[in-house]
Amino acid sequence: MTAVYDGHCHVASSRFIPRAFVEDVASNVLCRLGSMGAAPKPGRIADGLAAQHEDHLADGLVAEMDAAGVERAVLLVPDFGLRMAGTAEPAEAARLHHEIRQRHPGRFWVYIGVDPRRGPEGVRDFEQMVDAYGLDGVKLYPPCGYSPSDPGLYPYYEICAARALPVFVHTGPTARSLDYGPAHPMRIDRAARDFPAVPFVLGHGGLTHVEVSAYLAAYRTNVYVDTGGFASAPSLSSWPEHLNQLFRMGINHKIIFGTDWPLGRLNGGLKGLVAEVVEGPTVFAGVSRKDRELLLRENLLRVLAPGSRPPG
Repeated sequence: MTAVYDGHCHVASSRFIPRAFVEDVASNVLCRLGSMGAAPKPGRIADGLAAQHEDHLADGLVAEMDAAGVERAVLLVPDFGLRMAGTAEPAEAARLHHEIRQRHPGRFWVYIGVDPRRGPEGVRDFEQMVDAYGLDGVKLYPPCGYSPSDPGLYPYYEICAARALPVFVHTGPTARSLDYGPAHPMRIDRAARDFPAVPFVLGHGGLTHVEVSAYLAAYRTNVYVDTGGFASAPSLSSWPEHLNQLFRMGINHKIIFGTDWPLGRLNGGLKGLVAEVVEGPTVFAGVSRKDRELLLRENLLRVLAPGSRPPG
């Protein structure tokens, strides 16, 4: 069986995910449950989600990856610091993720979060972090209040172009207190045009704004689409059918499989999700074996810098 790489994961830790973000997610869950007349007390959901964010060393994630047959995963580290307090600053987050990689060698790539409003000092810190820890890419979270084509990000993109590092960009909805406008996938178009050597991955692009994301992936050679969050989207009545339709759009060479773990815990374990994708009757119905290899492994390897790819 083709080895599975998960291109979209997070360490389920309060060190990197702000309590305010967890509470926003809980409020959305509460709204959905309340519409069905089954809502618990407001704080109960938030406390339950917060309790799931104590896997500080990623031991639990690695155990779930082993059970699910996921060989490696990308750890995305958003920089919430200028919008939501209470988590490690980028340099500290990079150091802690380096420790996680040392604890679990050969299991993770790390994309570190940046924010253009941190100015020249942020750019210097980013380059130092890349050198110190061998980081594999950049994570952008535009809902924190900036466009992914903000000129303040161009110095970061220049570093990425020089080092062949990919840029992962959150698109689509998120916590209710953040800004949705900057997260539209078309906001990446100018940067993608100005930096053709930089691979840009549209996080959740296979889930929300699918037509726009697919259009960009089809016609911008350096734009890719990610499936993260497919099993947790309230707008999907059946995610296996949704993925199957996505995999029939003719852009399978530009789609990267990702789960957005630990978000998937809301709908069961990683093992069940991956098994439904790889072995279930629906997701890959009518999809060639070659395309399956691209989706589950090869496309992620193509966007990584040569030095980040595993040997062999």
